[in-house]
Amino acid sequence: MTRDDPAPNPAETLAHPPGCQVRLLRSPTYLRTADERPMLRPPDLVDLEEWGTVIAVRPGDVRAVRFRRGSFLVPVDLLEAAAGAGVNGEGDAPSPAPAADHRR
Repeated sequence: MTRDDPAPNPAETLAHPPGCQVRLLRSPTYLRTADERPMLRPPDLVDLEEWGTVIAVRPGDVRAVRFRRGSFLVPVDLLEAAAGAGVNGEGDAPSPAPAADHRR
């Protein structure tokens, strides 16, 4: 790499970068919350069909993922990204419903 070459963007080379839409491949034994002082929670808080958003990259190939019922630390090997998902979460993941327009 020469001085004029752009530095590689770590988000492009990283599996499941922040902002990526992911879901669980299989149910873990337990879920660890992504709080400052993590707690162990039962795995049934997250459905296997539920999509979440990666909010942080943690050491040891772990991602902090925000699901409907909370944010949890999940190993990368348990995550599946949406097909064609980029940093903006584009792909097969369902998009949020548009806000209702109450104007008449």
